Formats: sequence, C-alpha cells, structure tokens
Amino acid sequence: MVNCAMSTPPERTAQPGVIITHPNRDKPVVQATRGAVVLLLIASAALVLIVTVGGWPVLESAKPVDIGYIVVYLVLAFFAARWNRGVLPVAAVLAVLLLIFALVAGPSWFSRDKTGFAQPHIDAGVLGLLTLLIVPVQILLIAFAMRGFSQGWNVEVEQRAPGAGSYADAELQPA
Repeated sequence: MVNCAMSTPPERTAQPGVIITHPNRDKPVVQATRGAVVLLLIASAALVLIVTVGGWPVLESAKPVDIGYIVVYLVLAFFAARWNRGVLPVAAVLAVLLLIFALVAGPSWFSRDKTGFAQPHIDAGVLGLLTLLIVPVQILLIAFAMRGFSQGWNVEVEQRAPGAGSYADAELQPA
C-alpha cells in the first residue's frame, strides 16, 4: 500500500539580506500592455453593463450571464492591475466567448426596430451598435492579453542587499 501525503509548498519569502526584483515590470512596453489589458477589461465590462441595463426588459435568459461577465471582468482587471499574469489566458478565453455572443446578438437588436417587438430602455439600434462594438474590443483584449502573457510579468530575480555579505554567510533556516 502506497501512502501519498500532499504537502503544501513553503511560502515564498526572501532570506534576510535578499531583495526580490521583477525586472520585466519596469519596461515601458510591459507597463503599457498591462494598462491596455486593464482598460480593455473595464471597457468590456462597461459595454456589457450598458447593453444589459439598456435592454433589461427584453433580455430573456442572458441576464445572469451578463452580470457574471461584468463581475468576472472587473475581478480580472483588479488582478491584472496587480501584475497577476495568470489571469491573462482566462481573460483571453472569456473574450473569445463574449466575442461570439456579441457577433450573434448584435444583428438581432437591429431587427427589434420593427413594430410588434417590446422596446428596451435604450433604442434597439443603439444597443445593436454597442453590442457590435464589443467585438473589436474583445479582439484587442485577446491580442493584448496574449502579448502580456509572453512578456514574463512573473520573472523574479534575487539579489543580495548591499552590505549583506555573501550567500555562505547567510544563516539557513530549516524548512
């Protein structure tokens, strides 16, 4: 009988006299990519919120999905702003799904301009335009999220603090 015990990895703490730096985060292109990802996530959440609120009386079963997208996109924007690289592929996948939803839903808003349809709070033509505007925003989000993922936001470099001595002088603590 094999006994497998799962142990948690030790927490990542620097030894005394060690400075952990993230060299890739100082580059202007990386900071611009992070800013673009955060801005596109917030813009996407805002567009979905406007379409959801504006079309609330006529949306059937899409309300929970729309609210979920708004909340998740805002949480992803928060973590992307804190340099969490792991949210970028998730943002790209969700952007692909939202792009497909917007491509399918956009033209149907324009067909609501005829008589016999229940009218939303905002004109159906405007909602159709906003829904189709979600498509290029999602394409940009996918591109910038994948660009950010390849930039190595998570790379850490350990350096000795000035005057801290050498690694051999450091006292090793038991794990």
